[in-house]
Amino acid sequence: MRGEGGPGGDAADGGAADGGAADGGAADGGAADGGAADGGAADGGERGADGPGDEGLLGGLLRDGQLAALEDLPGLVGAHADQAGLAHAMLYVADLQQQFLLPLPGQRDETGAPLDRIAIDTTIPGLAFRGMEPVQGRTATAAGDPADPCPGPLPGPSAGSSAGSSAEEGPRRLWVPLLNGTERLGVLGVIVPHAGPDVLARVTRLAGLVTLLVQSKRPFSDVYAQLVRTRPMALSAEVLWNLMPGATFANDRVVVSAALEPAYEVGGDAFDFALNGDVLRLSIFDAMGHDTSAGLTATIAVGCWRKHRREGADVLAAGDAVDDAIAGQFATTRFATGILADLDTRTGWLVWANRGHPPPVVLRRGQLVATLDAGSGTPMGLGLGVPTELGRYQLEPGDRLLLYTDGVIEAQDPHGELFGLDRFIDFVIKREADGVSAPETLRRLINTILDHQRGWLQDDATVLLVEWCAQPQHTS
Repeated sequence: MRGEGGPGGDAADGGAADGGAADGGAADGGAADGGAADGGAADGGERGADGPGDEGLLGGLLRDGQLAALEDLPGLVGAHADQAGLAHAMLYVADLQQQFLLPLPGQRDETGAPLDRIAIDTTIPGLAFRGMEPVQGRTATAAGDPADPCPGPLPGPSAGSSAGSSAEEGPRRLWVPLLNGTERLGVLGVIVPHAGPDVLARVTRLAGLVTLLVQSKRPFSDVYAQLVRTRPMALSAEVLWNLMPGATFANDRVVVSAALEPAYEVGGDAFDFALNGDVLRLSIFDAMGHDTSAGLTATIAVGCWRKHRREGADVLAAGDAVDDAIAGQFATTRFATGILADLDTRTGWLVWANRGHPPPVVLRRGQLVATLDAGSGTPMGLGLGVPTELGRYQLEPGDRLLLYTDGVIEAQDPHGELFGLDRFIDFVIKREADGVSAPETLRRLINTILDHQRGWLQDDATVLLVEWCAQPQHTS
């Protein structure tokens, strides 16, 4: 187990979580309403030794989860985890802005009190979310509040203590991120009789299945959308968030991560991407204005781009189609800038069309190596008919490609100081040097931009980060 993980790091070294087993009688408590996980960690450990193995745990949960609603998952997960010696399961998902971990409905702590939200930046469960790896919490007999702040070095061999020492004795609370590739949904917390490699592997596999179950349930209910929102959403934001893809994707060749603010009032920014065979097709748009009409303009841009790319159009033809579609709807009174690009994930060959947008940049080994400013055309929606030049660039393995809207670099503090391109690039470079994953880098970047502008952005700020990988990223 370590702190800030690299991209795709959705598992941890099992040896880093060894801990001594001890009496778990202090871990009694139901994981959800209905007493799904009633039982102590030590008792659970015995059942885990003689009861169902991974196949029974995962197979049983998969079977019972087929017809379950999202609200049923905490109880089902708790019941099956308890039978396998994993006591008091708790499920949390991240809010829209990834500042808090929010419990799925109906869950209670060991004392019977409803679970509360947990800050991502200052707590042990938040560390598991940020670092994309399992983290040991306190012993089950210690203060059991999952929102306890990180006390400095975490217990466990990674902090220098030996397995089985007095500091390691007793059942432990283990926090494991809910991951699909590099997409982070939240965390799973369980009390384990010990944190040896076999237990860690079992909890990690359970978390993987829970992730898939949550993802399969959330499109068919408003419960998830209501849960992850901390305030009302503007109409334009409601439309755009339902139009755009998930903010993170990864395979063995490429990592894609996006971030957008203000999450609840976004007006005209949008992003889109899709992997078709070996080619990653991606776009970013910035529509004129910051109102419902701007949201409609961005919606037309994304929809038209999607339609024409699915019909086989290249980036130049798709950009012209977006131009015609916006002009046809608004009679040249509205426009959107944007980048439409194709990346061959086998070779790293990038082609793009720039329609009046800030040029993408390429970062390599901690340095800015290219500003892709070739061939900037006119914004889409003006119907000027000016040809756009096709840009071309050869990425190298490990390169990071950054696409962004002007709201990122033009964010101003109360004294009028711009966040600026140099600060933006420097921030991403420093997080890469620290081994921070692409999704976590953008989460921290957005928080930093918000801090710069005292929590309120004057314009939409969107970033799309693409990392082309030299070697396949194998997940454990």
